Amino acid sequence: MGGGARSCHPECRNGGREPEGESENAAVVAETTETPLWRENEPGRVESWRLHILLEAGYPVHLAERLAASEVDLHEATELVRQGCEPVTAAEILL
Repeated sequence: MGGGARSCHPECRNGGREPEGESENAAVVAETTETPLWRENEPGRVESWRLHILLEAGYPVHLAERLAASEVDLHEATELVRQGCEPVTAAEILL
């Protein structure tokens, strides 16, 4: 609506203007709702998911953390261990 006068019912006390602060609040709400909260830490969520998959595949925590934070192909990392490659050797191949 804008802060200027507009035609409204004659009994309207503020002459058709929005209550003070309402337009600023609307702008703040619009800004905060444009980016969904679940996207704010999406890279962290992806890394956490990758870490979980690598731990399930049998990588020790310190190697799983390094691999999860890298751009290593997750399918290749899990497949190497599934085929019998030791996690340390697999990490050396991948990193």
